Formats: sequence, structure tokens, C-alpha cells
Amino acid sequence: MVKTRRVVLSDVAAEAGVSTTTASYILNGRADEMRIATETEERVRAAVARLGYRPNRSARSLRTRRTATVGLISDQIAGEQYGSSMLTGASLAARELDHVVVMGESGGDPELERLLIDEMVEREVDGVVYATRTARTVHLPDGLRGTRAVLLNCEDPDRTLPAVVPDDEGGGRAAASVLLDAGVEDVWVVGEDPTPEATAGPRRMWGVRAALAARGVALAGIVPCDWSVNEGFEATSRWLSDGNRAAGLVCMNDRIAMGAYQALAEAGLRVPDDVSIVSFDGSSLAGWLRPALTSVELPFTDLGAHAVRRLLDPTDEGGTVFLPMVVRHGGSVRSG
Repeated sequence: MVKTRRVVLSDVAAEAGVSTTTASYILNGRADEMRIATETEERVRAAVARLGYRPNRSARSLRTRRTATVGLISDQIAGEQYGSSMLTGASLAARELDHVVVMGESGGDPELERLLIDEMVEREVDGVVYATRTARTVHLPDGLRGTRAVLLNCEDPDRTLPAVVPDDEGGGRAAASVLLDAGVEDVWVVGEDPTPEATAGPRRMWGVRAALAARGVALAGIVPCDWSVNEGFEATSRWLSDGNRAAGLVCMNDRIAMGAYQALAEAGLRVPDDVSIVSFDGSSLAGWLRPALTSVELPFTDLGAHAVRRLLDPTDEGGTVFLPMVVRHGGSVRSG
């Protein structure tokens, strides 16, 4: 079998009619700094395309002490709709910065997590993004201490590492404001976060209460339930059977809202004529419901991208960044 010789930088330089040094400056993004003519840069990039040249990452890492790779370690996000969006955002941002993402999932197993961190360190990745499926506080793994890392969708209570999370409190304010702006002041919340270390539920509740209080309105009450379709249905059905009614419901996620829709329909109540509903997630489920659900969208793609950009920004000053959540309007809130 004939072995094809790898195209190297000197081949590109010869094809473009420039020196190897000039070709190197161009391909390393230093054309402007070295005052290289645009026409010369175009010739070199055209030569790269014709020859199918690919930089030798190993050689480059020896020169720059950078491997152009980012490690992403999570508990379980790849198979989840929201988690995969975070991964997409991280991958796109990495490519924009001439990096690739190397990912590992622990499934919540601390030993596997330790092995994954050790593997990333052995690979000499340029940094690690540590992500969780749900927004929560985490105990920082020992292997990340002393490693360049950013937390994604989670926070370290000691604020040891920079973190990127959704602005759930702002999302709660936005959800309540949608109802208030429609003239709905009799507001109940459906759902309580079942995970002790979770941050989304408490922050959303703070935001809802704050928005209501700013208008001189008190929260009418809470219908407790886990964050699932069945729990949302069962809890709302029990609440209705006890004789309760509300002009507006804030459901803690779209799955609860789906269950609430079903419970309201069985009770002969219509959305939004009888009850207005606002939820959180902005999932595809919100668009499938009829009427379409008004939902405060979680910015998962932006979360992943922002985490990688912070990781690779040597000027980043640390701290927690809260990314805004945007209301996606459906037809589940009556006109004001």
C-alpha cells in the first residue's frame, strides 16, 4: 500500500510563492500584525484549500504549550434536549476560537468523574468546562482545583471558580410580569424544586414574589409538586377538586404546565379564557400545546458558548455570570 505523504507548511508556502515564515504568520492569525498584504494572505489560504493542508496540532502544542482542546465534563447532558444545546453552544464557540471540545460524562459516578478529570489533565487540555444537567450548587471536585476551569449551569458555594448560569430570578420576574401586564393579579405557583441543592426553583420563586410585590400584589399560594407532567396533572387536579381557582398560574417548567393544561380541561376550564398560564424552559413542548404555551426560555446554547469563551479569555475576572432568560409568547395568557 502506498503511503501518502502529509502536506506540511513548506508545501503550502511553495504553492503560494511565499516563505514558510510568511505562511506561518498568516495561518496563525498574525497577517495584520506583520503587515502582510491581503492578496498574499488570499494566495496562502487558497493554497491551503487546494492542498488540503491541516496544521499539526502536536507540533503546535509543543511550540505554544496549548493543545487547542477544551475538556467538557458533565454528569449527564448529551442525551438531554437542554444539555445537548449547551454542548452545541460550547462546540460552536470552541471552533470560533480554533479549539475543539473533548467531552466525557460521569453519569453522577464520583469515581468516573475523577478518572475523566485525570484524563483531561493528562491530555493537557487548555481548560475544563464542568457542567451539570440541572442548575445547582456543586462541591468542587479535587481534580479541578488548580486547573483552569469554568462551571456551566452550576455554582461552587465558595465561589472558587467562574460560573455561567441562567438568570432564574430574572426569569421569575419576567413570568409574573407577563401575568400582571395582562391584568392578572390572582397568581398561584405550581411546582416546588425537589432537589435540595437546586437553584432554579428558589430563584424563580424569589423573582415571582419580587415582581408581584413591586406591584403591591401578594402571591395567592403554591401548589407543591415535582417537575413532571404526571405530578403537575395530579397536583393541579387535587387543588381544583378542593375548590381552588386562580386567574393565573406560574408553572415551574413546561412539563408541569402540560399536566396543568390537562387538569384544567378535565375541570371544564379553558386556557386562557378562564386561567392564564406562564411557564419556564421554552422547550418544544411549549409549542405543541394548544393554545401554545407562553414560556420563559432557558438560554442553553448561549450558556455553553459563554462558558467556553470565558474559559479561553485570559482577561476573565471570575465570578458568576447570569445570562438573561427571554419570554417566548404563546396564546396561554389572556389579552390585557
